[in-house]
Amino acid sequence: MNNKILSKVALRYRAVFANVDRNEIDLNNTITEPVLAFVKRLKECGFCLSEELLHVLNGVDTKHLEEITEIINEVMGVKLNWAPLVKGWDTPTGESLPDHIITLIANMFGNQSVYKGTRLQCGHLIPEGTFPLERYNGCPFCGRQFDTADFVFKGQASKLKELRLFTLSDLKNTLLSLLNSPTPLDGTQKDTLQLLLEEFPLPDNAVITMKETVMLVVKSLVSHNDPKAASFMKTPNDILRYLWYEKTGHVQIIEPKTLIAHSKKLYTNIFGPLNVGEEAAVEMKRKLRLKYSRQVCLRTAQWLNSLPMSAKQAAEIMNPKRGMWVRFVRALRLAEYSHKKGMEHLAEILDVFYRGDYTTWQSKVDKAREAHDATQILKMLQERPGLFARSLFATMARFGKDLTLNAFNQISDQLPSRLLISLGNAADDYFNTDNQRVVRTITGVSKSIDHNIILSLYTDTDRQEMAQAVNKLYQESMLRRFAAQKTESKTIYIDPALYDIPISVGDRSATIQDTSCALMGTRFPVEGDAVRLFLQWGKGLHAQWLDMDLSCRITLPNNESVTCAYYNLTCVGAKHSGDIREIPEMTGTAEYIELSLPELDKAGAKYVTFTCNAYSDGALSPNLVVGWMNSAYPMTVDEKTGVAYDPSCVQHQVRISESNLSKGLVFGVLDVAKREIIWLEMPFTSQTIAGADNNAVEALLRKLQSKLSIGALLETKAKAQNLTPIDTPTADETYTYQWALNPADVAGVMNG
Repeated sequence: MNNKILSKVALRYRAVFANVDRNEIDLNNTITEPVLAFVKRLKECGFCLSEELLHVLNGVDTKHLEEITEIINEVMGVKLNWAPLVKGWDTPTGESLPDHIITLIANMFGNQSVYKGTRLQCGHLIPEGTFPLERYNGCPFCGRQFDTADFVFKGQASKLKELRLFTLSDLKNTLLSLLNSPTPLDGTQKDTLQLLLEEFPLPDNAVITMKETVMLVVKSLVSHNDPKAASFMKTPNDILRYLWYEKTGHVQIIEPKTLIAHSKKLYTNIFGPLNVGEEAAVEMKRKLRLKYSRQVCLRTAQWLNSLPMSAKQAAEIMNPKRGMWVRFVRALRLAEYSHKKGMEHLAEILDVFYRGDYTTWQSKVDKAREAHDATQILKMLQERPGLFARSLFATMARFGKDLTLNAFNQISDQLPSRLLISLGNAADDYFNTDNQRVVRTITGVSKSIDHNIILSLYTDTDRQEMAQAVNKLYQESMLRRFAAQKTESKTIYIDPALYDIPISVGDRSATIQDTSCALMGTRFPVEGDAVRLFLQWGKGLHAQWLDMDLSCRITLPNNESVTCAYYNLTCVGAKHSGDIREIPEMTGTAEYIELSLPELDKAGAKYVTFTCNAYSDGALSPNLVVGWMNSAYPMTVDEKTGVAYDPSCVQHQVRISESNLSKGLVFGVLDVAKREIIWLEMPFTSQTIAGADNNAVEALLRKLQSKLSIGALLETKAKAQNLTPIDTPTADETYTYQWALNPADVAGVMNG
C-alpha cells in the first residue's frame, strides 16, 4: 500500500490519510511537539486540522507527517520557480510598443557601435532608453527568463481550509462511489479512480453503469492480467472503446479524422514561420496507425468470440463505426483467428459484418422519416430511450410538443436520472432563440451554434410552453423516483451553500483539482480588495520556447471591454507581470495578473474573464497550473524577484491533464458587483484571449445558472419522501458542503 498515493487522493477531498480505526481515537490525548510543528507548516500553506484529525496524528510516526508535508508542498508548488519576468511588477515598468520596435530595429540592422545598450545572454541588444533592465529577470524583448527564485511567501491568508480525517474505509468508499457514479467522471475523478484501482482490488459490490468508467476499470484489470476484464466486454462497442482508449487516451470514441483535423488546428500558428499545422496532421495520422502484439490480438479475438449476442446484432452495433472496425479487424488479425477451433462465433460475426447481411435500426428510422411517418419514428425511438432523450428537443420541434411528450412520457422512467436532469437543465436554453447556444464538442472545445431553424416556425409562447412541459415532465419523474426509495429518515438538513452549486451531469473536464473537487459553477466569495491570478508551467522540462499566456478581459458598461495580456500589461483595474516565452531549465516559470476591485468598481466593470492560452505550438502544456489567490489582507509582491505566490492564499487551482486537447481555457469569471468568482471550464482553440468569445462565456454562465442545483435536487427528495427540513446539521440526513466535495456521492443521490 502506497501511503503517498493515498495521501494525495485524500487531499483532493480536503482530508489527510491515516491508517487508523475511528472507534479507537483518543480525543483526550496531549498534542505532541512534532504534531504542533506539523500544524504550523500546514498553516503556512493555508490549511488547518479538524479536532479529530489533530488527535489522530498524535499516533502517527513522524515519517508519515513528513510525507504529508511533502505532498502538500508538491501539490501547492512550494518548491517551484514562481519568479515572473518583472521584478516588483505591481509597479509598472513603463515599457511600450515603441520600445519593442526600437529594439527590433536595433537587433535587425544595428550593432552596439550604432545603438548604445546592453547585450544580454540571449544575444539581444537592448538599446539605452528603452527597457529598464534592472527591473527584469530576463530579456524583455524575447521573453527568456534568466533569474529564478527558490522561495514563496507563506501564511498571508485570512482564511484557512480545514482538513479532515480519511481512513482506509473512507478511501474504499470513495473508490466505490466513483465506480457506481451514474454520471461521467470528470478529469479529477478519472485520475483519482485510476490511482485507487492501483491500490485496492475491484470491489465485488460495484455496479458500474457508465461505459467510460468501465474503460478505466478494464485498463487496470488488463494491466494486471486479470481475466475479469472479459466480463465487462458485452458489446462490440465496448471492445472498440477500450482499444481506442488504449491507443489515444480518450475514453470517448473520437474518430481518426476528427483527431487529425483537430491536431492540424492546434498547431496552426498566427505567425506564419511557426505554422506547422500540416506537419502535425501528418504526425497524428502516423501515431494513429495500428500495430498489435499476438497477445493483444488473441485477447481481442476471445472477447469478440464471447459476446452474448447474435452475429447480426453484433454487426449492426459495429456498423456506425464500420471504417474503424475494418482497420481494427486487419490490425488485430481477426480473420486469421476466426479460423481457429473454438472461434466459430467470431467467424460468424466477421462473415455477417463483411457481407452486410443485416439491417440497421437507423436505416428503418430514415425510411420512416422519408415517409413522414411520425407515429413510426416515435415508436422506434421508444425502443431506445437514451437516444430518444438525446433527440427529444429536435423531435418536439419536428412533430410537435403533445405527440412527442406523450410518447416520451411512456418510457421516461426507464431513463437514468442524469439524462432527465440534463433535459431539465437544457430546455430553457434550447427553446429560447434570443440567446446564443454553447455546446462542447467531443474534443472538449466549446462552440457557439445557431438555434434549430425549425423553432422559428413557433411563436415565443409556443416555445415557452415546450420548455415548461419538459421541466414539468422531468420534475414529476424525479418525484416518482425519490418516492420509490425507502427511507426511515424524518428530517433533512441542506447546507445553504449547496443552492449555489449546480449538479454535474456530464461536464467532462480536462483539468485535475489536487486540492479540491469543486463542481463547475461553484461560486467563491472574494474576501479582500485584490484577486491575484497565477499561471505556472514548465516544471521538469528543459529550457525551451514554451509560451503560455495568462490574460483577462474586463467587461465595462455599454458592452465595451479592455484586455490585460502580454500585449497590454496594464489597464483599468489590472496589472500583468510580463510575458515569458522561454522557460528556464527544469524549474518552470510563472505569470501573474493582479485585479483591484476598488478600481474595477470605480470603472463600472461588470465581469472579469480569466483565461490561459498556449501561444506556442500545440495544446496547453500538461501539468500547467492555473488559478487565483485572494485574502482579506494585502498580498506581497517581492521587489527583488517579483515572486507573488503564497500557497496559503490560493482559493482555487487546477492542473491541465495529459488528455487535454484545447489551446485556450476560460477558468473563471469574477462578478465584480457580487464579489464572487465563478469557477468554470470553457476550452477553446485560440492562441490568444481574442478567441474567448464574450457572448459564449455569458451563454455558459446562463447555462450554469439554469442548471438544477444540488440544494434544489435535495428539496425535491425531501418533498417526495416527506422529510422535514431543519436549520442545523443534526438531521437524520445531513448534506453539507463537505459532503458535496465528492461529486460521485452527489450523483449517487439521483439513483438512490
